[in-house]
Amino acid sequence: MNEYLYPVLYGIATGIIARLYMLRTDYRQYPTYLHGKIIHIALGVIASGLGTIAIPALLEEEYTAITFLTVAASQFREVRNMERNTLTELDTYELVPRGKTYIEGIAVAFESRNYLVILASMLSTLIYVLFGLFAALGVTVLLLIGCKIWMDGGRLGEIVEIEFSEPHFKDAGLYVGDIYIMNIGIPEKQELILKYGMGFILTPKDFNAMTTIANIGQRQAILHDVSTALGVFSDTGEPSLVPLAKRNLDDGRLGVFVLPQIKNIEEAIKIIEVVPILENAIRMPTKRHVEEEERRTNL
Repeated sequence: MNEYLYPVLYGIATGIIARLYMLRTDYRQYPTYLHGKIIHIALGVIASGLGTIAIPALLEEEYTAITFLTVAASQFREVRNMERNTLTELDTYELVPRGKTYIEGIAVAFESRNYLVILASMLSTLIYVLFGLFAALGVTVLLLIGCKIWMDGGRLGEIVEIEFSEPHFKDAGLYVGDIYIMNIGIPEKQELILKYGMGFILTPKDFNAMTTIANIGQRQAILHDVSTALGVFSDTGEPSLVPLAKRNLDDGRLGVFVLPQIKNIEEAIKIIEVVPILENAIRMPTKRHVEEEERRTNL
């Protein structure tokens, strides 16, 4: 029997378990159940196999055999393109779309998770070969904890304070708190908005948070997640019934106006708190100022 049989099987199993652990369908219903999950599980199996086989190839000094990892990297970039193209097409049929920034974040996440599977299978196989099964089991637990840490990004509740504010009108202007949202002059539409609408004020905790929530893609992600979880009281051809998020230009606070089917303030606040901070929306201007000051000091 080949000496690498059990390490290889163990590494493949670890990679598959890691991919299953990182594959979740939440309230946003992505990846879709069942066929969307099948695609990602199949790619996870392929990734775990590639990562596992690399270790015996290295130990046997078959260095040319691991060049297929570069092929795998190009294939997983295609996974990113597939996710981006699919979600972009689907987004045109959403009443409240995700937006391109949110879509790019999802596509990057699915590509990166395949690389985590390769890493998990490689390390578990290596430890099995060098130190045995029990050491590999310990490493597998650590790898799953690492996958949990790397999989979870920041949440909006970490950088903003969220409070409910009843939408109201000043003449034809719709306001959330003191933040102007849009102009609606039709009395019937005003009545619907006052009946179904909810408003929230997002106050940034620091200047970095202020610039992050100013990003249009981040705002659209908030509107999409709330509308997905609680429904949306709107339809095509109804521009006055569209959820919007606008800034207070003086202090950077964000006014969020939504029209949910289920008017539940507490639930809406919880949903906004767990909206992911999009990687492409993160800005840290204060860090740049600190780095510039340090450079001046060192001169």
